[in-house]
Amino acid sequence: MRITVLKERAAGEHRVALVPESVSKLVKAGAEVMVERGAGQAAGFPDASYQAVGAALAGAADEALSGADVVLKVQPPTPDEAGRLPSGAVLISLLPASSNGDLLLQLASRNVTALGLERVPRITRAQSMDVLSSQATVAGYKAVLLGASTLPRLLPMMTTAAGSLTPGKAFVLGAGVAGLQAIATARRLGAVVSAFDVRPAVKEQVQSLGASFVAANAIGAGAEGQGGYARAQTEDEQARTQAALAGHIKDMDLVIATAAIPGKRAPVLITEAMVASMKPGSVIVDLAAETGGNCVLTRAGETVVTANGVTILGPVNLPATMPLHASQMLSRNVLTLLQHLLTKEGQLVVSMDDEITGAMCLVHAGQVR
Repeated sequence: MRITVLKERAAGEHRVALVPESVSKLVKAGAEVMVERGAGQAAGFPDASYQAVGAALAGAADEALSGADVVLKVQPPTPDEAGRLPSGAVLISLLPASSNGDLLLQLASRNVTALGLERVPRITRAQSMDVLSSQATVAGYKAVLLGASTLPRLLPMMTTAAGSLTPGKAFVLGAGVAGLQAIATARRLGAVVSAFDVRPAVKEQVQSLGASFVAANAIGAGAEGQGGYARAQTEDEQARTQAALAGHIKDMDLVIATAAIPGKRAPVLITEAMVASMKPGSVIVDLAAETGGNCVLTRAGETVVTANGVTILGPVNLPATMPLHASQMLSRNVLTLLQHLLTKEGQLVVSMDDEITGAMCLVHAGQVR
């Protein structure tokens, strides 16, 4: 079986789908691994590191794809790449169905089976394949660093010869993987941290990291949806949430917004009036920018400075800005998935009846599922 790793061509994408450590394990298991030259360079993995563990190098995508049984990417393939995929091959990459309709049809026409990495089900035996969680860890960490570097003040309390400095106040919205990592990172930097989530089950996790849980009266027992994610709130619930947050957010120096609902627009938790109530110099880092933003003033990929001096950052694809560790974690997710798909005899089996691959499959047998 031949596994091909393609170089990423999307703007700003520096990760790679497989790192040498994972390639080594696949080669030892009997797989042939072909890596397009330069695929890992931006993430800190030169071509020589792949050769050293038994991978073959291809000079161009055409050569890399020739005879491929499995094709690995981080971002969805370009139309040109999709048009070169061998018939019958299995493509594994991020494939948000809502923004890739034409691509999925193209893959179906080429009889490619496509598995979307963002669709790994949230079940116990698939945890080690969960790309969204591993990459959210990176995003939550980097968001705090971005916010701290933008603030006009220090986060930790300091006692110096020039006097004492009070600690900064950080507020994290959403206590999923990214939010919990943001809490831990802000605490390590010395901030006084508080957090909010509509799911009552996460209160204990927030407090275990040394943060206070705010607006407990705004959460409900039915706020958790399928897979442990928050469900979409009704208009009344959203209004009560915003009212509960308004009295707290005005005193914050740094706000990290991470609330998301899979497959839907991010919930609007921070209104224009809330931003207007914040202190000059305060910073909001909105990790939900790519799906509309938790702050009504967020602009994806842009920095907005309001009239009252609040800076709102709308970063996109933060994991790609820390490509070495992001790639290592993503690669381990992909490796575990491949090990799940491979039989003891080294044969690749993609079953629609399997609870993992069936949930991930977007295209199979010439049909968009």
